[in-house]
Amino acid sequence: MAGHGMMGVWHSDALKDRDCCLHTIVGRQPEPTKAFAELYGYRKWTVDLSEALADEEIDIVILATPSEIHAENALASLAAGKHTLVEIPIAMNLQDANRVVDTARERGLTLGVVHPLRFRQATIALRNKVLAGEENIRQVVTRFYIHRLENVGGTGYRRSWTDNLLWHHITHSLDMGLWLLNESVREVHSFMPLPDPKTGIPMEVFLGIETEKDQSLICAGSYYSHENIWDALIITDCDTYRFNYTQNKLTMREGEQLMEQEADNCALVTRDFVLAVKDGSPPAVTGESVLPAMRVLQTAQDNWDKKYGAQILPGRPLKTE
Repeated sequence: MAGHGMMGVWHSDALKDRDCCLHTIVGRQPEPTKAFAELYGYRKWTVDLSEALADEEIDIVILATPSEIHAENALASLAAGKHTLVEIPIAMNLQDANRVVDTARERGLTLGVVHPLRFRQATIALRNKVLAGEENIRQVVTRFYIHRLENVGGTGYRRSWTDNLLWHHITHSLDMGLWLLNESVREVHSFMPLPDPKTGIPMEVFLGIETEKDQSLICAGSYYSHENIWDALIITDCDTYRFNYTQNKLTMREGEQLMEQEADNCALVTRDFVLAVKDGSPPAVTGESVLPAMRVLQTAQDNWDKKYGAQILPGRPLKTE
């Protein structure tokens, strides 16, 4: 396990009572890394990822590291012969995403990406209806709004790295919408403003996607909002579904129902990947399956680069060497 922030905690919680060995935890600083190892019963701890990757006892690497080094870490893990589960996003640009996917395929290793919205039971049920032709989606509208003028994560911990609205938070909703629509993208419209002078990053995103069947997917978000909003409105020819991810609630014509807590939902991703490696089967979310979302993100990023000039921003390398 590389990283012991919120996602490192969730992945460790998901596996601590399962038929697997929590072998090595990799952190940045010795004392908190050692404390985490003792708390969760990891056999070893280190602040050197390459040391962990050289250990032949390790079969699976879970990367819960900063987004900007996901691709770099994944390529190193795959080069070491490890089955690899990467936190969302798989990379911060399409070129690196393709490199990670290609490397896993060439080496015959299992590659998964943490896209937990695909694991929600109500979302899976709706997708199955769509695939069976029982319902047709007309429009998907998603929103992600939080207040993040300071670099503090969901646990209140002050990060050493800067998050990216487009390549992280918007990616969750974008991938879910594309997965539900299951259609080819015809056109991408996008907007991001100039970087905020305090944070150094664009703080708002709008994506408007047209499919080949005249469906629409709208993804909007902002780090300026004083209200936390994370939801999706899905309109079909039979019903309207409102997924409220902050309240874990789904509203339909027939009423409301509770959904899984996000930590519990994330645990399904972790356990699915470990079982996939054991069984020699693909995980529910393969590296290849997230590439459609990566292509849309790259289009949006290219649009911004053309408007304002390609530049290295906090938390956004141009590419992995």
